[in-house]
Amino acid sequence: MAMHGTITTWFEDKGFGFIKDENGDNRYFHVIKVANPELIKKDAAVTFEPTTNNKGLSAFAVKVAPESKYIYIAGERIKITSIKSYLVYSEEVPADTRIDKENAVLSVGVLMNSIRPKAEAKTGEMRTVKKLVVTTFQGTTFIFSEDEIDIEETVKLLKKVK
Repeated sequence: MAMHGTITTWFEDKGFGFIKDENGDNRYFHVIKVANPELIKKDAAVTFEPTTNNKGLSAFAVKVAPESKYIYIAGERIKITSIKSYLVYSEEVPADTRIDKENAVLSVGVLMNSIRPKAEAKTGEMRTVKKLVVTTFQGTTFIFSEDEIDIEETVKLLKKVK
């Protein structure tokens, strides 16, 4: 009968750790008993088959639950397991091609958070825009600019889920 639990301790160098099961008991588990070892980390949710070994309670057929199936970036729903890679780069763009925030139809809350005072652009001026590129295994490429999203926060999120 499968049980649910949470990884409380994980010794990556030794290949084993402990799961607190739904009864609050600690169970030993070894990496070779884990179906998706690449997802093992402290506080991850797991399902497993309870068993006992000579040292006490243990777990086998451990499956680590992916945290979330999707990540949302600027309204795009991207399946986490389909993200192949991501990178941040900077690009020079004409300063006057930025998103026109005055005429964009945005809620007041979004407007209050997203307006950064910017100097009036002179024609021909360039500015550097940071962009985030996310590529999927299906060959789709998403490009987001810092005008749309908080690049640092999004990369933090990607690091967590990847």
